[in-house]
Amino acid sequence: MSAEESGFTALFDGKSLQGWEGDTTYWRVEDGAIVGEVTEATLLKDYNSFLIFRGGPVRDFELRLKYRISPQGNGGVNYRSQSLYEPKWTMRGYQFDIDGPQWSAPFTGWLRATGKKIPDWQNPGSLMDPPSGLRVTGQNYDELGRHILALPGEVARVGAGGSSRVEALLGDQELVNSLVNSDWNELRIIARGNILIHIVNNHVVSIVIDDDVDSRHDEGDIGIQVHVGPPMKAEYRDIRLKRF
Repeated sequence: MSAEESGFTALFDGKSLQGWEGDTTYWRVEDGAIVGEVTEATLLKDYNSFLIFRGGPVRDFELRLKYRISPQGNGGVNYRSQSLYEPKWTMRGYQFDIDGPQWSAPFTGWLRATGKKIPDWQNPGSLMDPPSGLRVTGQNYDELGRHILALPGEVARVGAGGSSRVEALLGDQELVNSLVNSDWNELRIIARGNILIHIVNNHVVSIVIDDDVDSRHDEGDIGIQVHVGPPMKAEYRDIRLKRF
């Protein structure tokens, strides 16, 4: 084992769902990866579907894995999350959001419909309407909670009541999008106290400083997601965890 991998424990054996729990309508193992797939016959209508790791909650940790997602897909990795039984196989908590390039159209439409503005990368301190092609990979999304905490490219501080303020920018949307490829990508999450760091292919894509004491998540489960929407496939492999 390399020094870089020292202290990490594998959460997935590469051949079975042992240690994980979810709806096998959507989740299976194939070619050494966990596959979450939605087909025309199994479309999710109201809630996203999660496969939940049952090896105990996490607090301060680093999680590493590789993922691949279909062009129209959306998935994610939840952490410090509450596993819900109503609706079954759902989670509430932080999520490292991932998407394929064709997901940007419905996502941008949702932002515009809700009136959300984003930082203007050309004019620091200003806001602008969400542009076409906006991706979500790397954003910090509070699933079934406060929703978007930091978009890709943002360092954000979350205050009381869930209000998020952008403190700095890590790069513009074009740069962030260029980090993600159409095959396997490396994902890393580092959580220490109220600081949450999302990394894609060795580049930091978002940081959240969560000062919202009443609503932040200090401990909880890990899970992987496939989203409500069109037919899609999200694949996850080489899942390793180091607890601090």
